[in-house]
Amino acid sequence: MLPGRGRNGHAARFSSILGTRTAWTPAGDGEFFCPGCGGDRNYQRLTGQRRFTLLGLPVLPRGETGPVVECAACRRHFGTDVLDHPTTTRFSAMLRDAVHTVALAVLAAGGAGSRPALEAAVLAVRAAGFDDCTEEQLAALVEALEADTGRITGEPCGAGLAIELHEALDPLAPHLATVGRESILLQGARIALADGPYTPAERDVLATVGAALTICSDDVTRVLAEAARTPS
Repeated sequence: MLPGRGRNGHAARFSSILGTRTAWTPAGDGEFFCPGCGGDRNYQRLTGQRRFTLLGLPVLPRGETGPVVECAACRRHFGTDVLDHPTTTRFSAMLRDAVHTVALAVLAAGGAGSRPALEAAVLAVRAAGFDDCTEEQLAALVEALEADTGRITGEPCGAGLAIELHEALDPLAPHLATVGRESILLQGARIALADGPYTPAERDVLATVGAALTICSDDVTRVLAEAARTPS
C-alpha cells in the first residue's frame, strides 16, 4: 500500500480539507490561582465561536463554546469554576481574618479581662499575619464587638456573634483540609484554656466555630478534649 493510501492517510487528508476552528473573544480579565502553574496568575475570560473550516478557512458557524479561563502565563484553558478558588493572597487574608475573629469571639466569652488569655490570643493573631497586634487592641475590639452584637461577657454565643463567626469562616472552610479547619478550632481552644478550664460560654463559642468550619460535633468534642489534655 502506498504511503497516505491507508485508512489513517485518508483521515488525515480529509481533516486537512474539512475541520473546525474556535475563535476566542475576550470577555473579562483578572487574577486567579492557576492550577497549571500552581500560583497566582493573570487570566482572560474567553467566549468561543466554533466554525467549520474548508481548506483552513472558516465557512459555517457551528455554535458557541466556553466560556473558559485562559492563564496569561501557561496559556492553558480551564473551566470558569477555577475562579471559585481564592488566590494565594486572598486565601492568606481569609485565614488571617478567620483566626482574628475566632480569637475575639473566645475572648468575648470571658477572657478579655484575663492576661493569659489575651497573651495567647495575641500570639495566635500575630502568627496568622497581624504582626502588630497587641493585647490593648484586642481588648478594645472585644468591647466594640460586644457593643455591636449586644452581647454581655460570659454569655453563650448569641446570634450577633454567630453571624460574625460564620461571615469569617464560611467562605474559608471549603478551601481547607480537615487538619486546617481543626487547627483554627484548636487555636481558639488554647486561648480559652489559657486562664483555666473551658467555661460554658467558651464551649458554646467553640461549638459555633466548629459548625462554621463544617466540623461535626463529635470531632469538635475530640479537638477540645485533646487541647485540654495537651499543654500549649
